[in-house]
Formats: sequence, structure tokens, C-alpha cells
Amino acid sequence: MNSTTKIMSLKTEFSMRNATNFAGSKTILSFLESIRFQQALRTLGQAKAMNAIFPTHRILQYLIIGWLLGCERLFHFKSLASDALVAHAMGGRVPHHTLLNKDLLRLGKAHEQITPAIRALNLALIQPRLPTSLILDLDSTVETVYGNQQGAEVGYNSYKHGRKSLHPLLIYEGQSRMLLNACLRPGNTSSSTDVLPFAEQTLDLLDSHPVRYARFDKGFGGEDFYAFWESRKIGYVGKLKWTPRLQQQVKACEQWTRFVDDEWIIEGVVLAYQATTWEKTRRVAVIRKMPRWDGDQSQLELDLLWQYEAMVTTEAWEAIDVWRFYNQRCAMENYIKEGKRGFAIHRIPTQSFAANEIDLLLKLLAYNLFER
Repeated sequence: MNSTTKIMSLKTEFSMRNATNFAGSKTILSFLESIRFQQALRTLGQAKAMNAIFPTHRILQYLIIGWLLGCERLFHFKSLASDALVAHAMGGRVPHHTLLNKDLLRLGKAHEQITPAIRALNLALIQPRLPTSLILDLDSTVETVYGNQQGAEVGYNSYKHGRKSLHPLLIYEGQSRMLLNACLRPGNTSSSTDVLPFAEQTLDLLDSHPVRYARFDKGFGGEDFYAFWESRKIGYVGKLKWTPRLQQQVKACEQWTRFVDDEWIIEGVVLAYQATTWEKTRRVAVIRKMPRWDGDQSQLELDLLWQYEAMVTTEAWEAIDVWRFYNQRCAMENYIKEGKRGFAIHRIPTQSFAANEIDLLLKLLAYNLFER
């Protein structure tokens, strides 16, 4: 392999004065500098006292840099305190890690003013990555806590049964995987709690960005939820719970369409269905499948071997197309895991619910900057 620089030309320094543990972060720190990120944070306001060494925008900048560099808790920022590259990005000096908690709590008192500003800034930063027509993917996740933080309640928790938790709502853009909006909720809420105000808030944020479709799992749904999207002429595909009533109606279907697949026997049907809580009939696509064992040989297809999935939709597509379109959101769990393992959204830093929601928005802003 040819060397671009001769060994004799390499500069050697023995002082370690400018050594850094985060040399690989130079790329993303340069990116933040190129998009004038520090100046963008100034627009969030929340000025401190005139004699404050670290104004609000520099505290927010430091928090986002820390989440980008792998800090999971506020005391992990100690590892950045003496780093030459981080200090240079911060203008020569970094705040003490204990100041971060105090400033988050202070910002929590101005929650109603700063959260809309952070959400608007987030949308402005991800706008270059958004497609011309958007697909909204809705989901929620459980964040287990080990203290008595505000809003921490015992609710559904598949990993830590009986533990207190918080229950954030998230909306991603399905094609670009950018995070459009997020909010924090108490742990004893269901997936669909407050989802309509949250969806309306997201559409208001998007303003002139046209939304074509929404996708959601069976934790969301109901007459009001479906009517919300229909009234705005936004198409949707949502998973349905496999209820005995729906099962009985599907069982009466005789005209199933079989689709080609190498590993599965897949059949689909579309029917008009009205759940007991719905005010009108809606289009429901049902897919049933079973593993293909014998290749080209004949196979005994027993009813008990079929696996059923049902999806409600506004679109006049074949069942297989509805199913495939819904399955394009299958990476949602991976996006959420990336938020947890890469940006520590499951680490709750303060006792204040309002401050913790601001922290969640900052971490997801860091996620979007990394994705961009």
C-alpha cells in the first residue's frame, strides 16, 4: 500500500497537551459547526443572569455533544471535562457536570415555552432529509426507572414487571427514519393515551409538509383515532387486535387469494368490517400464513397451523400490498433501541417530569443530528 505522507515528515509531540479520547468525533463536531448549531440554540431563549459563565445555549450544546459522544448519565460528563477537542468545540471551557442537573431543572420551570421551541428547531434541522410526501410511524416505549421521579408509575412493563416506568410517545418519518416528535407520559398510561393531541401537535409542526400515510400498531386505534386521520384525508394502515368477533367473520370468508412465496404459504382476503365501538364499516385486510415444509410437494393445510394478521386501512389495495406496506415499519423497534442504547433516552436524569421531557427532546435531537 502506498503511503501519502513520508514517515520522516510526521510530526511527533511528547507533551500530550492536546490529546483527546474522542478524535473520531471531529467529523460530527465539524458538522455541528458547519450548520451553525450553536447559533441555532440561541434562538431557544431562556437567558440566564448577565454574569453567568455558561449561558443556556452553551449548556444545551454541551448536553447534546455529550449524548452524541456516548454519555448515558449526567455524571458521565466528567469524562469530557479535560478533553481538548470537546473544550475547543465549546469555546475553550466546559461546564462542571453538576451544573447540568441544575440547568435542566431550571429549564423545566419554563417547560411550556422551551419545548415548542426545541420541537421547531428539531424540524428545521431535519428538513433537508425529509421526503416530499411523508409517512408517519407512531409507536411508544417503556422506560423503567428505579426511583420516585415525577410521573413514574407502575404500568405495563414487559421487561421489569411491577417496576415504575415512564411511557414516551414517538413519531418517526417512515422513509428517512428521522424523528419528527416525541413526548413523555406517566408510566400507567396506555399506548393510545393522549395520542390525538400529540398527533395534532405533530401535524401543526409539519405545517406545509404534506403527510400521505400514517402507520401504527394495535396499541393505537378506536373510532376517534381513525376519524382523526380520515378528517384530514391522510391514509392509514393500522394493526388490529385479533378478537373473537373478527375471527368469526374471517372464518366465514371463502374466497382467499394465494400469493407466491418461497418459505411461506400466504393467503389474503379483504372484507368490510365494523367493530362494536366503530361508527361505520371500514376496510380490513387479513393475511394468513403457514411455513412451507415440502417445497413443491403437496402439504396438509390444517386450520390450526394458520397465523392470522388483520389491518384496518383507508386504501383500496390488495391484502398483500396492505400487509407489505405495514411491514415497512418493522424497523421501528430498532430505531427505539438506537435511541436507548446510543443516546440513553431510557436514563432519567432528574426528579422533575418537565425537565425529563426536555432531556428526552434534546437526546432525540442528538439522534437526528447523528442520522443527518
